[in-house]
Amino acid sequence: MKNKRREMIVRLVSQREIQTQEELCEALHEEGFEVTQATVSRDIKELALIKITDGEKSRYSVPQLQKQALDENGGIIFKMIADSINSIDHALNTVVIKCASGMAQAVCLKIDSADIHALVGTIAGDDTIFILMRTEKDAERLCRELSMIIESRK
Repeated sequence: MKNKRREMIVRLVSQREIQTQEELCEALHEEGFEVTQATVSRDIKELALIKITDGEKSRYSVPQLQKQALDENGGIIFKMIADSINSIDHALNTVVIKCASGMAQAVCLKIDSADIHALVGTIAGDDTIFILMRTEKDAERLCRELSMIIESRK
């Protein structure tokens, strides 16, 4: 049930301009999901949804990397990435990804091509990737997003 609800949340924020958690709760109720605001809040955090600004309004959005992971064609690539990553962590605004030997550059290439907002730059060695994000909050969000993609692909 949780996975179906989260899939619906991703679909809703991709198709509609959802500005508040209350609006998201109402949209989920319309789709037949009985949820509380607290549940929606946890889902937003675990899905690593972001708020973007369109002019004067802000709305929830699915980060670019998450969109690619959910895309049909991205599934195979993200399965390979999920199998290659051993750990993800961050210190301040730097994300560190430990990979299987020889896989860091392939994983880094996919991350670079995702055009992730707030990503400053990446460096990949043989089995380690350093990602510099603009803020600590951005680093935390990227860690959550990557962890979620990995969990959903394994």
